[in-house]
Amino acid sequence: MQILLVEDDNLLAEGMMNALKRAGFAVNLSRTGKAACTYLQAEPPDILLLDLGLPDMDGLDVLKFIRDKKLQVQVLILTARDSTNAKVLGLDAGADDYLTKPFALDELLARLRVLERRLGTANTAMIHVGPLSLNTTQHLVLLNGDALVLSRREYMLLKALVENLGIIQTRESLEAKLYSWNDEVASNAIEVHIHNLRKKLPLNFIRTIRGVGYVVSRQ
Repeated sequence: MQILLVEDDNLLAEGMMNALKRAGFAVNLSRTGKAACTYLQAEPPDILLLDLGLPDMDGLDVLKFIRDKKLQVQVLILTARDSTNAKVLGLDAGADDYLTKPFALDELLARLRVLERRLGTANTAMIHVGPLSLNTTQHLVLLNGDALVLSRREYMLLKALVENLGIIQTRESLEAKLYSWNDEVASNAIEVHIHNLRKKLPLNFIRTIRGVGYVVSRQ
């Protein structure tokens, strides 16, 4: 799941990016509204975390840009503006959720999971596919009731596949879900992760569609 964080406070941005990456998100950072608008139009993320008090423009103008361009992005406002009127303005402008600073990381992650479920096929924190169960809250994967030991990116890759049952995921789309812009990505990174996952999963659980990508079908 690709997140764009728009935040000009370096310390806060760094802390949030580290926490979100540990939680299994691919996160990119923009420190200005204008840069965010450029990124959004070139490569829209799945979720935008938007501060309103940006140095070059108001965050609500970024939100207006998104809605005017009809970009399909879930927007969670993160701001110190805590008045009821400010919340109403943000939500009426098209935000999907609104969280005031300071906030608890657990609450942010919970709200992100809600937005994430709106984007995927899963409508609960538990995803069941045949003998496999994936708990997106606890980052726990069970196979026939036994816990699987997965690396962070193996978990992210498996989650991306099972949330899109029957829908082929290209290597490029999977890379976007697993890696941030400044990550060094080996040309065969996805293939390596798929290979390692297959050693832990039932035979043919992940199918290769030659020349297209990978898919997990309903079991």
